[in-house]
Amino acid sequence: MTQQLTHTEARYFDRHLQLAGFGLEAQERLKAARVLVVGAGGLGCPVLQYLATAGAGNISVIDADTVSYHNLHRQVLFTPHDVGKNKATTAVRRLAAQQPFVQFTAYAERLSPANALLLVGTHDLVIDGTDNFETRYLVNDACVIQNVPFVSGAIDRYTGQVSVFNYQGGPTYRCLYPEPPGECGSCARDGVLNVLPGIIGTLMANEALKVLGGYGELLVGKLLLVDIRGNGYQQFSFSAVEENRHIQALQATYAREEADEVPIEAAHMAEPEVPSAGALLVDVREAWEYEEGHVDDHINIPIYQLPHRAAEWADNARPVLFYCTTGKRSRMAVEVARERGVTAYAKRLR
Repeated sequence: MTQQLTHTEARYFDRHLQLAGFGLEAQERLKAARVLVVGAGGLGCPVLQYLATAGAGNISVIDADTVSYHNLHRQVLFTPHDVGKNKATTAVRRLAAQQPFVQFTAYAERLSPANALLLVGTHDLVIDGTDNFETRYLVNDACVIQNVPFVSGAIDRYTGQVSVFNYQGGPTYRCLYPEPPGECGSCARDGVLNVLPGIIGTLMANEALKVLGGYGELLVGKLLLVDIRGNGYQQFSFSAVEENRHIQALQATYAREEADEVPIEAAHMAEPEVPSAGALLVDVREAWEYEEGHVDDHINIPIYQLPHRAAEWADNARPVLFYCTTGKRSRMAVEVARERGVTAYAKRLR
């Protein structure tokens, strides 16, 4: 579906119209698009700004949070005068003044099982810029039920990731992350460099333009990992799991239930299913996860740092046994090792 550009819009988007591989058809598809952005924080701000100025015709943003002073160094749509105001309504007001050709809608509430299906179902694409796993799984399940693709991003201190889910039969978020980790980092606790959400948010906006405008190669079944401190960009492939495409209803709540903790020492004592004799044991979790509990004979190299610290583990004469909480990151690490001709295995800590 497309919508014809006005003469004024054609002038505004002239450089897009001159762009080989994009042009008028993609711009008219953008004008007709309806996009829901979940979260107007560090990731949501650059996503919203670039989608709006790119000409996505109808943009909705949902966020119940209010602007705090410590948000301002990275949430670039807000000023000190906005502290205490709702992020969604404030962002829309700022964007509407900047981009007159877009229809904006603000929802000053949180996405919940009560409103997710209706909101998701009335949009062509969802962009998830939230910072918690509960909302990410809610977004995923609602998009699967309503058959709507979504772009997802996440950040942690100096690293970030981007992928596209539920697009034309491709993998869902649950295919990549079958279950949430026991704990994840946060900007409030660990900090974040202000350019990181701008970089990751812009990459998310680019994926959205690919979906809506029909150009380029999408990150479908691929996870892009970015390390801005080490200038590392890595892609990992993952496959669709058929059962994850047959969600019929939303859960009553997506709040994480506290499970009984399995001591890491006890997990280590379990006999691994792969050869470990003589292997180098590498824990590929983040440093904060490692510090909260680890086995002394494991070395810690977060997965993002593997390519830059290859000298510490890539000894072709010695196999490597990678560990993480769920086994997902350790399986990705195995792929990195095999590209270097290193024998490697994946193991989860519990």
